[in-house]
Amino acid sequence: MKKVNLELEEESYGVREAVKTLRTNIQFCGDDKQVIALTSCLPGEGKTCTALDIARSFAEMNRPVILIDADMRKSVLASRLQIQDSVMGLSHFLSGQCTLAEAIVSTSIPKLHLLMSGPMAPNPTELLETNRFKGMVESLRKVYDYIIIDCPPMGLVIDPAIIARQSDGIILVVESAKTKYRLAQDVKAKLEYTGCPVLGVVLNKVERGKQKGYYSKYYGKEYKKNGYGSYYGEKPAGRKAEKKNEK
Repeated sequence: MKKVNLELEEESYGVREAVKTLRTNIQFCGDDKQVIALTSCLPGEGKTCTALDIARSFAEMNRPVILIDADMRKSVLASRLQIQDSVMGLSHFLSGQCTLAEAIVSTSIPKLHLLMSGPMAPNPTELLETNRFKGMVESLRKVYDYIIIDCPPMGLVIDPAIIARQSDGIILVVESAKTKYRLAQDVKAKLEYTGCPVLGVVLNKVERGKQKGYYSKYYGKEYKKNGYGSYYGEKPAGRKAEKKNEK
């Protein structure tokens, strides 16, 4: 099996906690949710990064996981991961040009494997509708605890609906202040029509400065004022002022 080195940026504390929360929510959906697909309404909403974060998070729990790049139209995963090596991918396998073992690659992250999209296919919908794709998913179920599938945007193509038929659940990634409500509702309805459970929606690219609720208190500007800063090598701010006011 070919191995690729992943050069990923260090995530902030807030992002790591958000991903852990998402991972936990997926686990609470039930142990029968093994194949998880992710889609969005439009390109650029962050579904690929979200899929990668989920797969990486499960791998860090020592759970065997594979991330499948199923966007055979306009994949961004290879460039996002800065993979320079030429590897076989999903379009190669589904068109019969290689075996599944030849298409899967291991990574520098233990327990995390990848199945890249391969070169752009002229007929991705037809390839996904073949028994070869269905059989592939069934084979992977026997090897991995979780199978994360990064799908194309559902608002543009029908591919995610086809993939959803072989999945145990699907997650819709929505960019804050960008995706229109009616479009999100339309995509959700199309996903529900497939019979695959919609596990939830990930609201992505939220500006923390505009948050006024509970999480803003702990992860925003008030973070150090609540005393948590002392755990990370900094003294809590605002303590002296509070004491003066008490006097």
